[in-house]
Amino acid sequence: MGWNIALPILILVLGGLLVSAGIQDARTREIANWKTATVALMAPVWWYANGLDVWPDMALQIGVALAVFAVFLVAFHFGMMGGGDVKLIVALALWLPFPAFLSMLMVMSIAGGVVTIVMMIERGIKKTSGEIEVPYGVAIAFAGLLALREPLLNQFQS
Repeated sequence: MGWNIALPILILVLGGLLVSAGIQDARTREIANWKTATVALMAPVWWYANGLDVWPDMALQIGVALAVFAVFLVAFHFGMMGGGDVKLIVALALWLPFPAFLSMLMVMSIAGGVVTIVMMIERGIKKTSGEIEVPYGVAIAFAGLLALREPLLNQFQS
């Protein structure tokens, strides 16, 4: 199997994992560790298939992921995000080049706001009280899927 075939397969597997994680988070407010671990462990295969060099390309991906982990660990510490959400964002940081990752974060923020508003409306309709537990994995999955369009659709340009 050539690497030209591996790239779309990797993207489809990642897309499936993101959809599964988003659905699971919406249902249970948890993201399975095996899903996030699979996303993270597939990243080096993605790097190799894309022809990234160990230095500086792969090192940069790991460095960005570590920085993202540090930033989102603070959000987790203050109860702004769940641990599964943080792990999934970090795993996606291993896949996406920095500019694409920043775009993903912007889309994720907007989608997270929409999900939060929907949860607030639902709480108002059901007339429940207490803290809203936002399934942010839905926003992460949506933004990640949107970020994947580039490697899938860009290959058709001449």
